Amino acid sequence: MPIFEKSSESSVTRAILSEFTKDMEEAIDSDVIIVGGGPSGLIAAYDLARKGVDVVIVEKNNYLGGGFWMGGFLMNSVTVRAPANKILDELEIRYKEYENGLYTTPGPLACSKLITAACEAGAKVLNMVAFDDVVLREQNRVAGVVVNWTPVNYLPKPVACVDPISLESKVVIDGTGHDASVARKLAERNLLKIPGCGAMWIEASEDAVVEKTGFVHPGLIVVGMSVSATYGLPRMGPTFGSMFLSGRKGAELALKSLGKDG
Repeated sequence: MPIFEKSSESSVTRAILSEFTKDMEEAIDSDVIIVGGGPSGLIAAYDLARKGVDVVIVEKNNYLGGGFWMGGFLMNSVTVRAPANKILDELEIRYKEYENGLYTTPGPLACSKLITAACEAGAKVLNMVAFDDVVLREQNRVAGVVVNWTPVNYLPKPVACVDPISLESKVVIDGTGHDASVARKLAERNLLKIPGCGAMWIEASEDAVVEKTGFVHPGLIVVGMSVSATYGLPRMGPTFGSMFLSGRKGAELALKSLGKDG
């Protein structure tokens, strides 16, 4: 006796294609585009989506979470300093106290729960989609992003002429980490100056990243390590509390900009 219901190969292909096409079409116009699906981007997406904001995550890899999966030095213990452990409580992620104010949690568990929270809240995800450029409108306001398939970047130049497409939004959030990819596109046009990250200093960096999180140009918010790169702040290394709080602050600012913070 067969266990599974009958379904042809063509039906499986049609199901994948039709659902992807629908998701892609819905991503063409949105309230907020978040470039980068690391911890700061995921927290921002979670907060925005549960407030009813139409939010799209653009991620160049075939997975979400960035370095949050691995902690530091390819070891799966993720560290978080107080008060960011309150977000672990909120997402029901188990953790333990290593010393006063310093907590550890398994990276795969914490990352998968954060991804689940963002997706269940309603955030859309386009993975293997690489950021290529910004869409600019009046007064050089950022009004969306230009994207292409990630594999295009690895094609030989003679066959790599694959035109990208554009996605429009009211706000763009740069959560691309040390690269600060979106902000750097503005720097290429002399609209910003990007000094890059400073040397490591955990205590100074985490506070400064949260403090400096915000709009760096009309239409563009930087969160997480993109903040550090944009302002030349110290890097904080393998601890993730400021990623949470920066992503949350970025979401709050986006909500206020959209008039949905009430």
